[in-house]
Amino acid sequence: MNTMNELSIRDAHVSDRDAISNVTLSAYQEYGTIMPPAHWEFYRQSILATLADVKPAEQIVAERNSTILGTVLLYPAGTIIHLPDDDAITLEWPEVRLLAVTPAARGQGVGAALMQECLRRSHQTGATALTLHTTDMMQVAKGMYVRMGFERAPELDFRPTGDVIVKGYRLNLNGSETQSR
Repeated sequence: MNTMNELSIRDAHVSDRDAISNVTLSAYQEYGTIMPPAHWEFYRQSILATLADVKPAEQIVAERNSTILGTVLLYPAGTIIHLPDDDAITLEWPEVRLLAVTPAARGQGVGAALMQECLRRSHQTGATALTLHTTDMMQVAKGMYVRMGFERAPELDFRPTGDVIVKGYRLNLNGSETQSR
């Protein structure tokens, strides 16, 4: 277990399932006001389906005073991800998915701490890169990823619907320690 300013980072337990769903949905709910209702409902159901069966991902949580404030999934290289159009991709590198921080805990370093844990774990596996996907509506998250050194990787992009591009980002891990700026 890592502790950072009273923030503990640990692997999730089965008993955390409801709290993780609540944190994730509360974090992503703001996009429900931006997205067309049908797109939001599709995305919400996709989030719930992913959280119902996270294998083979590592599910990591950040907690303070026994309250889960954030969560993230770290998928290992080689994982097959099924896309909404029934296509599938095999991850070449570990991938971060569903990084979520409760709205009340934003700006307190919770997301950065979870990302640093993903970087640490990816380094331990000998991975040469770490990837993630995000959209333009997720400006705060995108800013953090760029500050951490993630760069656009358009070859990883996909379109869950015709008008939405989910953008790929990659951080090269070859021999460099990454830090948040």
